[in-house]
Amino acid sequence: MLRAAALHADTYEEVEADPSSLRQATLVVLAACLAIAGARAIQGSQAGVEGDRLAFQVLLSLLEPLVLWVAGSAFALMIGATFLRGPETESDFAEVLRTTGFAFTPALLRLLVFVPPPALGLGIDLLARAWTFVAVVVAIRKALDFTTGRAIATFGFAALLLWLVLWGASVAPLPF
Repeated sequence: MLRAAALHADTYEEVEADPSSLRQATLVVLAACLAIAGARAIQGSQAGVEGDRLAFQVLLSLLEPLVLWVAGSAFALMIGATFLRGPETESDFAEVLRTTGFAFTPALLRLLVFVPPPALGLGIDLLARAWTFVAVVVAIRKALDFTTGRAIATFGFAALLLWLVLWGASVAPLPF
């Protein structure tokens, strides 16, 4: 995890090549889920959010990294292996899941949002988000054997597609 957080490209290559590392990648994402949900609970309670509303926010925060990991990896593979395919690109869903799972390591820092003063906690939160985005780009680059430019484009298009799907699901009428 430390080497993945330090953006060591060889670590992502090792994870990509090791099918048994999917369990570890899943644990990293689940730890990120807990850290982000804990951060939301702390922020919500400090802001005076109570009861069902806080519970709902924490539940969404608990599920968010897991959904982003699985769906984002699927979209990154679809876009990267088709539209932005490079001459060296050869990957499968499990490889992308393994590498991007380890890229969630910096998200663990998001639990530190409570560090006073509030501006410092917010800064740590923003730094952890940006660091995670960069780590995911490195993971995509290694999983899909891309240049950095193609990895950034793949990440951007996958994020946009994921946002459109989630937005569409949020505004779709309920069937009942």
